[in-house]
Amino acid sequence: MSHQKPLVLTLAVAVSIALAACGKGGDKAEKTADGKTPPATTAAATSVPAGPALLIAAEDVHTVRNNTLASGPSITGSIQPERRADLRAEVSAIVMQVLKENGDVVRRGDLLVRMDDTAIRDSLASAEAASRAADQAFDQAERQFQRMTTLRTSGMASAQALDDAENRRNAAQSEREAAKARAVVARQQLARTEVRAPFDGIVSDRKASAGDTAQIGKELVKVIDPASMRFEGLVSADHIGSVKTGQNVSFRVNGYGEQDFAGKVRRVNPSANSTTRQVEVLVDFADKKQPRLAGLYAEGRVETETSNALTVPATAVVRDGDKSLAWRLKGDALQKVALVVGDRDVRTGDFIVKSGLAEGDKLIRHPSSALKDGQKIDAGTAQANAPATKAAAVTSTTTAKK
Repeated sequence: MSHQKPLVLTLAVAVSIALAACGKGGDKAEKTADGKTPPATTAAATSVPAGPALLIAAEDVHTVRNNTLASGPSITGSIQPERRADLRAEVSAIVMQVLKENGDVVRRGDLLVRMDDTAIRDSLASAEAASRAADQAFDQAERQFQRMTTLRTSGMASAQALDDAENRRNAAQSEREAAKARAVVARQQLARTEVRAPFDGIVSDRKASAGDTAQIGKELVKVIDPASMRFEGLVSADHIGSVKTGQNVSFRVNGYGEQDFAGKVRRVNPSANSTTRQVEVLVDFADKKQPRLAGLYAEGRVETETSNALTVPATAVVRDGDKSLAWRLKGDALQKVALVVGDRDVRTGDFIVKSGLAEGDKLIRHPSSALKDGQKIDAGTAQANAPATKAAAVTSTTTAKK
């Protein structure tokens, strides 16, 4: 028993010394540069670790707005030119020369393909010679008819002779007209040995080469007008009842990334495809912004219904399992806000906000995992002309205000 008392005293003294040391260390830590001790802080204020203010640039902030949302049936199809021509051979001949290649720009009347015209020139020469002979025969028959008419008036020719002269004159006239027609056909055949562009455009498909034997109807070359592109889409017959002429259409074209195109429904085909049960819908581009290539796949949506709702970019929403949250700028600090989001806008991909935000709220556009609730922010020192980078002021800034 006498040996335990000194042990108890020793432990008590040690505890007292440790507490005193902690108190002195804390006082030294809390003293400011001028030697004064600041007032005690509350538990709420000390929950956020002290640190440099977060620099926020204008590019890092998104303002919540009430936007117009569109919904309707989906439409898929391809971009096709309205003005397109499949030029085919109109005479049987050998292809002598192809003057244009795929992608070449052509003007109306430009020569595209030249075919062998030797045989057709011979036929034209024969037809023209026959036409001249028929003209001479008709002139002779006309003079004979005029003489017989004079003789008949004076009583020196019979009525039968006059009738015979008139019949010969009429036959010669018919032969002359037929010979002229044959000459015209020969000239037309000769002109068809030269295939020319029917309008200003671009050669999209060359299908003939020099030396080919072109039968009547053989495809030679295709020409399209790239300024006349339209969206030839298909809509399911289940939803075609809501599609009408003049409705807006938003769609994207394969090969143009995230670029959105706008159009208007020009015509709805009156019959559905018997196999796919889809209906063709022609859509004109709403502005001059359109692809210059034909055949590209496109898909979008016909805007048959519209509504208003708050939306936020998908990059501003942090998903944690079934929960969603965003970082809002509240005064000079960040605030973590729980969100209830709905479907995404089919045009922009933004989330529809059902609750948690109000119009005009400002959010961090690209939040990072390093953000803390209540963290101080500084938007005044950010340069307005700094280049926009994703979360440039959020993920990498640790600059302290000095």
